[in-house]
Amino acid sequence: MSDNLKTIRELAEDLGVSKKKIHYQVSKLDADLIQRLDGTIYLGKSAISKIKSNMGHSKVSNLDTLGVQYRHGLDSGLDTEKNALINEKSEQISYLKEQLNKKDVQLSIKDEQIKSLVEIQNQTQNLLDQQQRLALQDKQLLEEYKAEIKDLKGLAAPDHASEKEVSPKNEPEQETSTSDPQHKTKKWWPFSKGRAKK
Repeated sequence: MSDNLKTIRELAEDLGVSKKKIHYQVSKLDADLIQRLDGTIYLGKSAISKIKSNMGHSKVSNLDTLGVQYRHGLDSGLDTEKNALINEKSEQISYLKEQLNKKDVQLSIKDEQIKSLVEIQNQTQNLLDQQQRLALQDKQLLEEYKAEIKDLKGLAAPDHASEKEVSPKNEPEQETSTSDPQHKTKKWWPFSKGRAKK
């Protein structure tokens, strides 16, 4: 057998069609283009080219070859663009992840600062509360001290009044009247009595 001969199955696989389509095309061929051996049909070059032309496959085949090459070129270009785009997007994603990590760190720091400020605010509020309580206590103590001082002044005031009444400085001087000659003012000199006795 010649290498140029193909079976129906082989031709169907080469053309990418079913065996039924090839059988149909073989039935239209002249008998001299077909060779049979042990019940198997073999097709030569002329039969194969006639089948291809009947199916419109030879023109399509040339177009397909060009189309496949064009598609391969497009696919290659698209793959290059796709890879470049994937690389660009990967870089953007890496950058965004890095930014997110930085933001997470900043948020963590801010959370700590807020926590610290809240604690300081609570401490300040506690100190203000204590200061207000102490000021109130001071005011109450001051009022109590004032009341005690007032009471002490009240107790001390009668002593001063009685001293004023008793003190010789406060006694009114008796007026010597020129009209009454008999009435003389006596001056009391404690040391004069002692001299008189001598």
